[in-house]
Amino acid sequence: MRTTDEAIRMVSAARTPGDLFGGPSPHRVYRALARLLHPDLAPGAEAAEAFTRLAELWAARGGAGAAPETVITTGRGSYRLGGVLWRGATAVLYRSGADTLLKVPRSHTDNDLMRREAEALETIARDGDPLLLPYVPRLVESFRHRSGGVERQANVISRVPDGFVSLDEIARRRPVLDARDAAWIWRRLLVAVGAAHRAGVVHGAVFGHHVLVHPIDHGLVLVDWSQSVPIGTPVTALVARHRDDYPPEVMTRRPATPALDIHLATRCVAALMGDGAPAAIRRFVRGSLLGPPDDAWRLLAELDDLLDDLYGPRKYRPLRL
Repeated sequence: MRTTDEAIRMVSAARTPGDLFGGPSPHRVYRALARLLHPDLAPGAEAAEAFTRLAELWAARGGAGAAPETVITTGRGSYRLGGVLWRGATAVLYRSGADTLLKVPRSHTDNDLMRREAEALETIARDGDPLLLPYVPRLVESFRHRSGGVERQANVISRVPDGFVSLDEIARRRPVLDARDAAWIWRRLLVAVGAAHRAGVVHGAVFGHHVLVHPIDHGLVLVDWSQSVPIGTPVTALVARHRDDYPPEVMTRRPATPALDIHLATRCVAALMGDGAPAAIRRFVRGSLLGPPDDAWRLLAELDDLLDDLYGPRKYRPLRL
């Protein structure tokens, strides 16, 4: 097993954890497969799907994670670790309750990312509009946890309800969306970043795998705030596989403004629509990318005016995947 294609075939053929990890060195097999399939190193829908399946099989086997205990008890509560929900580049998400997740960095050197996320979610909950809080996860608790001689910062966050899917998953299932379907996603995404900006926070990594939407209920949650910074502070943690998506000012460490999130959000929606959107919407997208405003609410109002002109009164459209 030396190539990503070989790893994809192995994982796709596996029906049980034993099919992959039944040999004498399961940890070595897992690490080798994860290295070949990791989204940062192996772009493409097939590799991403295989990476997710690999994590599921490893979790079903009882694979080792950052915290070997079944239950972690803090001063505020106890969290029973379930399987791995997602294994990202810098952190692992464990099921820890009916409506909570435990997020632990893969390495203690990324403790600062967990602290950054906790601070952002606390700030938004404290200073943001209460009516808009459902657009971001809720921080239940943040604590330091020692395991195997290493101390890690852990966050307990609210779990997004069943039925939500990422924009990356939508793009995999529906390569091109009707502009009317992309429009409600764009509107809600602007509300999500606008709510954070009012509280003084820039998300800093508005990419498809961080945007979860409900195709039927039209809900949206913007997750993973570990790259976030206060407005006016340079972004220092980048998502490596999206390096080319950031505007130039990020690379030169200029202070982050709301325009960064608006630029990245616009890229997300533009990718969903492709080139089939009406000309007026394509022009609006180009303008938003070339000169993104610092005010998500102003852009939302302009978008609403455009949609009214194009489509008239809004009508509910379930997003069929």
